Amino acid sequence: MDTATAQTRLEGMLADLDRSIAILKGEHPDPSVRGYDNHPADAGTNLSDADRVEAALEAMKRQRDAVAAALERVAAGTYGECLGCGKPVPEGRLDARPEAARCVGCQSKYDRARR
Repeated sequence: MDTATAQTRLEGMLADLDRSIAILKGEHPDPSVRGYDNHPADAGTNLSDADRVEAALEAMKRQRDAVAAALERVAAGTYGECLGCGKPVPEGRLDARPEAARCVGCQSKYDRARR
């Protein structure tokens, strides 16, 4: 994928993530406030909903960070180079995941090391 196409896709992804994050934050502005006048039996449901929203926000923030980092690599001229081995990230991987920073092998090693 050429860098102009990658940059356009990444900028679109970043805008979509920013919108989604803003919407979720708007729907649940303060996770510590979990309903005022609800029946005590609703407390478990509210907690569960808030936890799901918080987990979704965290996942979106991680993806947003990856997309922003990919845009930085585009600007630096290193987009498409694996951060692990320095070889080119396969075109198919970048088509599927434009924010990918590593080839599949290096990503697997990275994921195992983080566990």
